[in-house]
Parts: sequence; structure tokens; C-alpha cells
Amino acid sequence: MKVGDNMQPITSKLVTQTIIERPAESYKGNYGRVLLIGGNQNFGGAIIMAATAATYSGAGLVTVATDPQNFTSLHARLPEAMVVDYHQTDYLLGLATNMDVIVIGPGLGTDPFAERLLTAVLNAVHQPQRLVIDGSALTLLAAHPQPLPATPIVVTPHQMEWQRLSGLKISEQTPTANHQAQQKLGVIAVVKAHHTTIYTDQQVWFNPGGTPAMATGGMGDTLAGMIGGFSGQFTDFTNAILSAVYLHSTIADDLAASRYVVLPHQISALIPKYMHDFSQAELDD
Repeated sequence: MKVGDNMQPITSKLVTQTIIERPAESYKGNYGRVLLIGGNQNFGGAIIMAATAATYSGAGLVTVATDPQNFTSLHARLPEAMVVDYHQTDYLLGLATNMDVIVIGPGLGTDPFAERLLTAVLNAVHQPQRLVIDGSALTLLAAHPQPLPATPIVVTPHQMEWQRLSGLKISEQTPTANHQAQQKLGVIAVVKAHHTTIYTDQQVWFNPGGTPAMATGGMGDTLAGMIGGFSGQFTDFTNAILSAVYLHSTIADDLAASRYVVLPHQISALIPKYMHDFSQAELDD
């Protein structure tokens, strides 16, 4: 993709300005309560990878609403996360009220239950909560359009999901066309590709990183979880999103220097180290 005059690259300086050193007087409530919703009986791995990324990104409290079939695997892989049965809709919606960030979609599926759950969550989300819509939830929104809540929202589609959501064929997805579609939707759009582009009302951003070694299942779930974790900690929503996108690919690029394939859990394992390094980096004048 050619970078146009209206596109600005995400820089390491922006990430260093965003991921700041934590103050000594801190507790888990300072770093975001994140609720992730998804993972049906067939796609539990998706929500586990998203939750892992959110936790390793430093979210203070992570709760996963998923099918009970995933509980044992989730507890084994990520003991830091709490779990809830997403079929208990009333309890889930009550829990969601106190969350800072809600991530919905990884492994959710597109059956009638998933559609009802998405609608219920969209109706429950309120200011100033931040909402990350990913995966199956994007497919459901495209098939069954409905009003979105008046709260900060980011959608994280790959190009085919963006085609369904925006109506733009992949061949038509130019930065200008994508920006116009994003503005109509009224959300921040992270359109995932070799070089991911991020569309806000004010600016189009271009991620300089990325490697074909990332072309494997679960990579988008990991990014959604990172965005959720970062959004719970950092005040500027746009910069939190941009920093997650940048760090996600930066870690992968570094791993790909010695690996033919980079797996999502390998990225998550390194998030704390890279966040530390950026928090300690000196800002250039």
C-alpha cells in the first residue's frame, strides 16, 4: 500500500509517550477492568488467546464470559482471569455495568444465541466504557445492522470483514474510501492487512510493521485482547489502540527474524517485556 499525504505512520515515539512507567502507588483497579465475551463450544481458543493478550498487556482485572466448556482450559492456561457463563445473560449484563472495557466477538459464533447476546451487550454498554468489536461480532453486525452505543468504539476487521461491514470490496478499500466508511459508522476502524491502517475521524494512521510470519489463526484475537488491555490503562483511546497495533507487529517482526512462523501466544508472552522497554525509553526532543 502506498502511503498517501493524509496518512501518518505510527511511531515508536507515540508508543513511548503512551506506555508510561507505573507510579509506585498503584493497585489493580488503576489498570482497567476488562470483560471479554466470546468463545463458543467450537472456538474457545479464540477467547482464550484474546484474554491472554489482555492480561499480559497489564489489564488490572480480566473477566471472560464464555461457554462453560472452555472453563477448564481457560483456568489452566490463564489462572489470572475470572470466568462467567455467557448464557447467564442477566448476570453477565449486571457484571458488564462495572467494566471499563468490553471486548466482544472472538470465537463468539454467528448463531441466533450469539446475535441475541451481541444485541443485549450493545444495549447495555454506556459512557464512558470503551468497546472493542472483533471477529464474529463484526459478521453479525454486517448481517444484522443495529445502532451502536454512544461510547468510544473500535472495530478490528480484517479486509473481508471490513468488506461485509463497510460494503467496500477489497479492491475498493483505498484509504480515502475506508476513511469515508469509518466516518459513517462513527467508530475507530483498525483494518488489518500486511500493513494495518487505522481510521479515526481526524486522521488515517499507517502501521509500518508486520510480517507474513503472522499469517496464522488467532493473531487477530490477540490484537483485540491487546487493544482491550491497553484501553483499560491509557487515557487516550486512540493512542492506546495505535500502541497496541504497533507493539503487536513489532514483537512479531522481532520474532520472525529467527522463526518461519510466529504464533499468537508467543507474542503475548513478550508483551510485558516490550511494554517495560517502551516505558523506560528516552523520548527524543
